[in-house]
Amino acid sequence: MNITELYQLYTQTYLVDTDTRKIRKGAIFFALKGDNFNGNEFAEKSLKSGANYAVIDEEKYKADAKTILVENVLETLQKLANFHRKQLAIPIISLTGSNGKTTTKELINAVLSKKYATMATAGNLNNHIGVPLTLLSMTPKTEIGIVEMGANHLKEIEFLCKIAEPTYGLITNFGKAHLEGFGSVEGVVKAKSELYDFLRLNNGTVFINTDDELQLKQSNGINAVEFSNMVVKFMEANPFVKVQFKNVIIESKLIGKYNYNNIAVAVAVGNHFNVSETDIKNAIENYIPANNRSQLIQKGSNKIILDAYNANPSSMQAALENFAQLKDENKVVFLGDMFELGKDSKTEHEKIANLVTSYHFSKVFLIGKAFSATNAKNAFVSESYESFKNSTNYSNINNATILIKGSRGMALERLLDLL
Repeated sequence: MNITELYQLYTQTYLVDTDTRKIRKGAIFFALKGDNFNGNEFAEKSLKSGANYAVIDEEKYKADAKTILVENVLETLQKLANFHRKQLAIPIISLTGSNGKTTTKELINAVLSKKYATMATAGNLNNHIGVPLTLLSMTPKTEIGIVEMGANHLKEIEFLCKIAEPTYGLITNFGKAHLEGFGSVEGVVKAKSELYDFLRLNNGTVFINTDDELQLKQSNGINAVEFSNMVVKFMEANPFVKVQFKNVIIESKLIGKYNYNNIAVAVAVGNHFNVSETDIKNAIENYIPANNRSQLIQKGSNKIILDAYNANPSSMQAALENFAQLKDENKVVFLGDMFELGKDSKTEHEKIANLVTSYHFSKVFLIGKAFSATNAKNAFVSESYESFKNSTNYSNINNATILIKGSRGMALERLLDLL
């Protein structure tokens, strides 16, 4: 079966599923494979659960006309997504960056959905599987698509752009993320700029913060919608970010000055697509972060900033700088290891350990093998969460403002059970 024929089946319901535990009636099931699973084995189950068809790539699982045998299921999913994208005569906004991708995507979606029927990446499903699934979630009723793109190696963004074919794009920032895969900060810049390269070649448009000289340099020669602190003015972050756009004051529920750019670009996108100032204000003010991303939690006498979804040297530094400027007096910090830094791990953890102790917070806790190998002074250091939990150093923390930040693998949200 060729892509055109498969597309005709897809357009019967515009539903695609890859998990038999969440099959929707009428969907096409794509039997993807992973290191520890083979989706082909669940093809029959998907049909019994309500799927119209199951796409497989192992002949022994072909049962009847409802099982469609292809050479490679993943490649077929990607080709179908690109074929579908070509039928969608709508703006596709793609975004990438080292930090803030998901928050920015959520803010843009909140703003644009005030006026348009939008469809955006669910959660952070931003890879070679998530991008096709995002595109295939769009229907003829969708008016604007928002596609988040993640990467940890060169050429990944380039590949995702070929599938999504964005007409608009933005890069939140260039930071020290996934250095193990990119090799260096220069590698990060080159990889993220693959989005700019695609837009430049295809007469697309970028949203650019003109206060960021590197972004200006990398986006040279592309149609641009520009914004800056002169257009969307930063007012304060104590702890929530407040900005001004034209004559409107926007009081967000996002913590930290580092979220200013995420808010500013959402304002710029909304303004470009003629969303009213009132709707932009309401959308941003009603957006509440979740999933351990800059959440403000009150627990007993303590006020906790939970930012434990992920971490890298750039986001860690930004979080600490913001925490230091808060007016609260009794401030306590819990930091967990930063992953995927490769050869730079020791150096970057040492820098963060020196930075956090230089602020003279009331207490500093460093958790993880990498942090335990630093020469941290005036800090409580634990090699693992388990060893930290078995200590008593964290007891009797009261009437404090607490920052919790670490890489996803550290799962520092577990600290909430102890504090």
